[in-house]
Amino acid sequence: MYSFHLATLDPQITAGLLLRAPTAPGLRHVECLAGMRLGAPVVSPDRLQLRRLAVFARWQDEAALETFLDQHGLGRQLAGGWHVRMEFLRRWGRVSELSDLPQRASASPATPEEPVVAVTLARMRLPELPRFLHWGRPVERLVRDHPGATLAMAAIRPLRTVSTFSVWRTTRDMVQMVHGHSGVEAPVRHRDAMVERERRDFHHEFTTLRFRPLSEHGRWEGRTGIVPCHDQRRG
Repeated sequence: MYSFHLATLDPQITAGLLLRAPTAPGLRHVECLAGMRLGAPVVSPDRLQLRRLAVFARWQDEAALETFLDQHGLGRQLAGGWHVRMEFLRRWGRVSELSDLPQRASASPATPEEPVVAVTLARMRLPELPRFLHWGRPVERLVRDHPGATLAMAAIRPLRTVSTFSVWRTTRDMVQMVHGHSGVEAPVRHRDAMVERERRDFHHEFTTLRFRPLSEHGRWEGRTGIVPCHDQRRG
């Protein structure tokens, strides 16, 4: 069981979580990050939004997540925001904390018309940051403005951890974006950036994870129904 959470918190709380992640029974791994607007200028308050906390978590089971949201101090604050519960499908690349994940889950693969959630997690090589920004910002704008994405955002934990999170109307929309086949302006931005990363990596570690959304809970910036309906539960 995996979950991704968005919540508006006091900046001091977010800053503390960037320094020390929470612990809880059944919480197998967690990434706490400050929100970052995709495509924002390099020098901008939108690059480190301490009022917006993003949390990506791996759980022993759904009961552990329920207990966390009901009884843990941070969990109760996250319960007042928005989150999606997810089933792992596929992995590309590797980060050490999730190195036990197979490349493909034993669960059935997503169909082309099924909604899908994508999470990337990277540990930056700081000397490569200028190259990363040069190639990455056009990709950020591509994902942010893509008609197939219902929510797209980035998050950061200084100095080295960067993540992106996106919800897609269909798996086909996401795959077409990745391979540069979308009917949008400059559709090859993502593909070209991946070629450059293969030439000389921006990161110490990098992974892209694909998930099947299971249920959506709460609201984010007044929005509900961020995950398209596809035989899913909603909370």
